[in-house]
Amino acid sequence: MKQSNNKKSRDVTAFLYERLSRDDNLEGESYSIGNQKKLLAKVAKEKGYTNLVHFLDDGISGVTMDRSGFVEMIRQLEQGKAAAVFVKDLSRLGRNYIEVGRLTEEFFPDHDIRLVAVSDNIDTAEGENELAPIRNLFNEWYARDISKKRRISNKIKGNAGEPMGQPPYGYIKDPNDPKHWIVDDEAAQVVRRVYSMTLEGFGTEQIAAQLEKDDVLTPRAYWLTKGIKRPGKGKQQPPTKWNSSTITKILSLQEYCGDILNFKTYSKSYKNKKRIDNDRENWVVFQDVHEAIIERAVYEQVQQKRGKIRKRRTNNGEHNMFSGLLVCADCGSNLHFHFNQGNPEIKYFNCSNYKGNRGTCTSTHYVRVDFLEEVVLGEIRRLTKFASLYENEFVKAVIGHSQQAEQTDRKLKEKELKTLLARDEELDGLFERIYEDNVSGKLSDDRFAKMSRRYEDEQKELSEKIKKLRSEIEKQSSRSMTTDMFIGLVRKYTRARKLTPRMLNELIEKIEVFNAEKIDGVWEQRLRIHYNCVGTIEIPTVLPLPIPEVSVNTRKGVVVNYAPL
Repeated sequence: MKQSNNKKSRDVTAFLYERLSRDDNLEGESYSIGNQKKLLAKVAKEKGYTNLVHFLDDGISGVTMDRSGFVEMIRQLEQGKAAAVFVKDLSRLGRNYIEVGRLTEEFFPDHDIRLVAVSDNIDTAEGENELAPIRNLFNEWYARDISKKRRISNKIKGNAGEPMGQPPYGYIKDPNDPKHWIVDDEAAQVVRRVYSMTLEGFGTEQIAAQLEKDDVLTPRAYWLTKGIKRPGKGKQQPPTKWNSSTITKILSLQEYCGDILNFKTYSKSYKNKKRIDNDRENWVVFQDVHEAIIERAVYEQVQQKRGKIRKRRTNNGEHNMFSGLLVCADCGSNLHFHFNQGNPEIKYFNCSNYKGNRGTCTSTHYVRVDFLEEVVLGEIRRLTKFASLYENEFVKAVIGHSQQAEQTDRKLKEKELKTLLARDEELDGLFERIYEDNVSGKLSDDRFAKMSRRYEDEQKELSEKIKKLRSEIEKQSSRSMTTDMFIGLVRKYTRARKLTPRMLNELIEKIEVFNAEKIDGVWEQRLRIHYNCVGTIEIPTVLPLPIPEVSVNTRKGVVVNYAPL
């Protein structure tokens, strides 16, 4: 925006407004900002204006009136700084019938401002133009028509697997194929680090603090250094100031598994550009489209962990890798981490809802950390032996006997879904054709209304079927996918010699802790381990895979033995 520094009188000052949007690029070079400027300057000078002030909005739709250049021009017009406004045509002012009508019929006359729309042959100094309201109406219809065609086009592209948005942090567009994403190695390293730290037990705030400490650029700051433009204003903050919300967003993106997820958001109408979160059942997911940054197994483990409570710490700030995994077998409450005041080396958990601590649970469910470590490591070793020595029995125990039938059912549903999507796409094309036939006069309004109603009813019915099928297929795929992942993870820890936080997070969902009981004069502590994705696993007793023998001296003269369910 340029404005003369000399104070000219209002009578010789004209505001020249230029606007270009993506839709207007379809009209050709004559609509470019440069050509608009030349045309308006030439006409304004011919009409006697010597002080010309340009206002412009480049790449902004005329449907919205909230455009920075336009808003500033109106503000200065209200201050009486110009006598005339020049535009190439009325659609440059906007494609909103009501708002542009208010400008031309109320605002400009009330402020004694001359309006010249060059291509529309409108000059209010020469009298009222009766066609102006009709042109405004057509301009809005044009925007609505373009929006409708774009929605149909986006629907077709989205259902074909083309990414509908910008690649997330960690990916960039392939220079040879903008419809394909490739890994941005520098950013991808940060993404992998975020996932790795999460599996090691760090929270989002801790991860953000560590990245800031290590002077790692935030995604927006990183894109700026690479010359990558992204929408959104964004708050001004230090380039290495990470927020926990940014970490949460990175941890939520399934795209890092190599997938494309389309239709995650939508807008209500062509006039309202605000994006609204779509229900997950309306998303369209294409797996393994581009190279994965995060292994699917790792992503699934992180999603399972994200809903858990934060790792509880003791008063001195210490936390334990079992925190958030242990639950009371009787009341379902979480167990809290403590250490013995007299002997800090003794670390233990007990029920947070114990009535002795003003809760309602009748027992403490006390369990020592060293006891837990031995039992869980022993059970994981037992499980890995089961997987390596008796593979068929292990797969049956994990997946069950119904997998084959479920796979057949899923294939039939996928075939049906493909047929429904093809018909839905065909209806989009049919509707577009009858719409064009109606506009051109080949199809009467009455006939168009009947045909479009029939197509819309069929498409509505298809939409419900497609939504239901996608939901069923996704559930079946998830079950199959997660069990396969679990089998792979178990094999990954075949040679494990030490229990680590990552091992716990990847393999175990929760551990139910029962209160120790004295049976036949012997104290026994029962635990029930629930593994991620598959729940509890029963190892056949006929197999030579002995239960871990673990005992711990909980206090003088009292020995507690591990007793599985």
